[in-house]
Amino acid sequence: MKRNMKKITKQMNYTTSEVNKNFRIKVCGVDENGKYINKLVGVAGSIELVGVELLNKFLSRAFSCLDDVCVCKLRRGLKFSFYVK
Repeated sequence: MKRNMKKITKQMNYTTSEVNKNFRIKVCGVDENGKYINKLVGVAGSIELVGVELLNKFLSRAFSCLDDVCVCKLRRGLKFSFYVK
């Protein structure tokens, strides 16, 4: 699992330490199993929920945002909030 995650994070535009240093990532909504979630996740948890390409898109939006929080919503009911530390 850990070795597989290293391969996946190499596809990202930002390093995990850079993301964790700048943001807290909160996810709320309904997952693919129909279970309601409302929790803080890290980079690995975000990748499990949406994948690398969509997370790259969210992170580029969050890094360019000038507010304290950047909210990214998906049609399937998930809402990612990037809180600036």
